[in-house]
Amino acid sequence: MSPLEPGSFLADLTPAERADLESRGRVRDFARGDTLFTEGEEPGWVAVLLRGRVKAFSYHEQGGEALLAVRGPGAVLGEVAAIDGQPRSASVQALEPVRALAVSADEFMAFLQSHGRVSIIIMRMLCQRWRDADRKRVEFGMFDATGRVAQRLVELAERFGVPHRTGTGEESVRITLNLSQEELAGWVGASREAVSKALRTLRRHGWIETGRRRLIVHDLQALRRHAR
Repeated sequence: MSPLEPGSFLADLTPAERADLESRGRVRDFARGDTLFTEGEEPGWVAVLLRGRVKAFSYHEQGGEALLAVRGPGAVLGEVAAIDGQPRSASVQALEPVRALAVSADEFMAFLQSHGRVSIIIMRMLCQRWRDADRKRVEFGMFDATGRVAQRLVELAERFGVPHRTGTGEESVRITLNLSQEELAGWVGASREAVSKALRTLRRHGWIETGRRRLIVHDLQALRRHAR
């Protein structure tokens, strides 16, 4: 199993809670590009990521995807539909090879009923997601496309960044998650052309470096300042 993201659902479980959850499901593997969930379908099962990263997204009425979130090892997916019994509100697709613990909706609810502490973890997690959604709505009104791109790059660097030493000896951050410009555009709520222009602006400042399936942040503090 890959290292869990700090603060993720699985990382917050005790060994006993994790063992009980694992006993209720089975491990499934997905290739890059595979769909785990489809928006609008019935909530048959819940996924807990053990390895790999996925994107949650919804389709625009006018076409294209609105990227809602990127989740990594330790995240739980599909829990809202399992809890309220409503159709899934988003699709989930593997960004890279993924291994997940698949637990039926009924077994997941039984697990929560057996572990009151885990129910509190779910409540806190959902509250955090709602706060994050509120913050992003504020961002759309306060920042232009370049500012929103800078914010998402800061998030990616903090969550999925590894140290990268340049030829000059300076330490930068390489983002290990490969998102296309279309996916980044869907995340910041802008056109692909606007995102491309924003990336050119950030490159011109020397804050980032981009290449084929490569994104390096050379000045994370500058990005943070621009994202405020």
